[in-house]
Amino acid sequence: MSDLISAEKKKILVCCGTGCVANGSIKVYEEFIRHLSGLSDAAAVEAVVKSTGCNGLCERGPIVKIQPDDISYFKVRIEDVPEIIEKSVLDTKVVDRLLYHDNTTGKSFRSHKDTDFYKGQYKIALRNIGEIDPGNIDDYIVRGGYSALKKALFQLSPEEIIGIIKKSGLRGRGGAGFPTGMKWEECKNSEGSPKYVICNGDEGDPGAFMDRSIMEGDPNSIIEGMTVCAHAVGAEEGYIYIRDEYGLALKNMSAAIREAEKHGFLGEDILGSGMIFRINIVRGGGAFVCGESTALMASIEGKVGEPRAKYIHSTKKGLWGKPTVLNNVETWANIPEIINKGWEWFNSIGAEHGKGTKVFSLVGKVKNTGLVEVPLGTTLRELIMNIGGGIIGDRKFKAVQTGGPSGGCIPEKHLDLEVDFHSLESVGSMMGSGGMIVMDDRTCMVEVAKYYIKFLSEESCGKCIPCREGLRQMLNVLQGITRGEGKESDINLLLELGEMMKEASLCALGKTAPNPVITTIRYFMDEYLEHILNKNCPAGVCKPLTMFEIDEDLCWGCGICKKSCPADAIRGQLKAPHSIDVSRCIRCGSCIDICSFKAIHTARGAEK
Repeated sequence: MSDLISAEKKKILVCCGTGCVANGSIKVYEEFIRHLSGLSDAAAVEAVVKSTGCNGLCERGPIVKIQPDDISYFKVRIEDVPEIIEKSVLDTKVVDRLLYHDNTTGKSFRSHKDTDFYKGQYKIALRNIGEIDPGNIDDYIVRGGYSALKKALFQLSPEEIIGIIKKSGLRGRGGAGFPTGMKWEECKNSEGSPKYVICNGDEGDPGAFMDRSIMEGDPNSIIEGMTVCAHAVGAEEGYIYIRDEYGLALKNMSAAIREAEKHGFLGEDILGSGMIFRINIVRGGGAFVCGESTALMASIEGKVGEPRAKYIHSTKKGLWGKPTVLNNVETWANIPEIINKGWEWFNSIGAEHGKGTKVFSLVGKVKNTGLVEVPLGTTLRELIMNIGGGIIGDRKFKAVQTGGPSGGCIPEKHLDLEVDFHSLESVGSMMGSGGMIVMDDRTCMVEVAKYYIKFLSEESCGKCIPCREGLRQMLNVLQGITRGEGKESDINLLLELGEMMKEASLCALGKTAPNPVITTIRYFMDEYLEHILNKNCPAGVCKPLTMFEIDEDLCWGCGICKKSCPADAIRGQLKAPHSIDVSRCIRCGSCIDICSFKAIHTARGAEK
């Protein structure tokens, strides 16, 4: 064995974030440990196995990285472990079949950093995730962890800290986008004591997992950010409110708090400075509305999680009526880097209407689903078509929904929109916490609007009538349209309900809830009219309004659709045009999804 190989300890980094765990990464991790424990003491290579947080490319998990050789493997199985050890741990060779292979070109990449998915990213909030063991505080410290806290305690005054955050241009990453430094300053200057610092980890948006991944993969960055803030505003107690379903995040955050206390980064007399700061964990109340700041604080207090009017800011009267700073997980994760590298560095990244980076969960009908972090100002096209790899099956892009269930649906004509707080609002959507759901031509936009309104109707706290009743009425109208009972007047009714809710609802949930309906009407009016006038769902999703037909001129008789049909509704001989037995068809759409020749389409209502 060469000296080069043995010169540095080999690290086997196994992704054990929730996505990879679901695909069996824990067993892969254990298999590495088992095999390495059986190596002879005479082996020239010393190796260590570490479990890490989410690497981002969830579509291709479990992910294993070999350092310092910078080798990345995807979709690793237990049976692959012996070969990886033999070739990449005990030697410097690679297992080609496990490398990243580009969907289009077929080219393989030794390092994940060279792939389109990763090389377009700029990681600040996600800087440590996938590189450290979240359960080992030493891993965090080696990468500069808690140096920002030391700098804040011994080199900077509270006023200087707040000044750095203000000048950095950092805005809240939870949805509202309020300037972070301004919030801290208001809390510091507010009368009343004690003061509190809160982390909002109640991530409830469908398809969103940004905050979960940070809590799972780099919990100490959150603790450090909160502690810096506590020093700046004069707080001695903090709370991390974690969505109840996030079991791994709860486990890793709890362990990190205990380790931080042992190392003197939390508790009394932090690092000998005299500062006192403790962090408590509160499990979420199980309601989407508890992600709203005032509802969250009510839940911490043991009350029903209901929002209140915000004519008085939480920085003046928040938790238990005391001055409170509340930021979300991603915001806190940015703080240590800004303190260490300076406001100029952070301010130089991003766009005019959004400084720094933003983490997005890229999901839906996109080839590379996962977690991405890019500078604000990156276009939707870059995110979806380059980093995301384009649409599954090379189907036509139709829309992307941003901002969670209260966000808007953005059509193809806006793909070159630069993503920041202002631009998304200009087209009827919003940043939100960072969920990004991609849709193709097999997506019914009326059904999408109905889905989000149903979700919000179920999750509304019911406190204010505009939101509670407005959502119910919207849902009734949309259900009628998707059943073939819609009227032209329904469109104006939906818009009127939406305007009423935006004006009269108590909190942001109700004020933004109409966005999915308003934007789908704005950009996809033709689909609404097709449902209402022709009683037809062009995407073939609304079953009462759908019938599939096979174009004999395009059908090659390959039989693939026939084999995929769960209802045995497709007839035809091999190499001869096929047909669909309407009486047996259950309108599942599997045939249209699988046909490579585009021979299957939906029939117009008038033709049924």
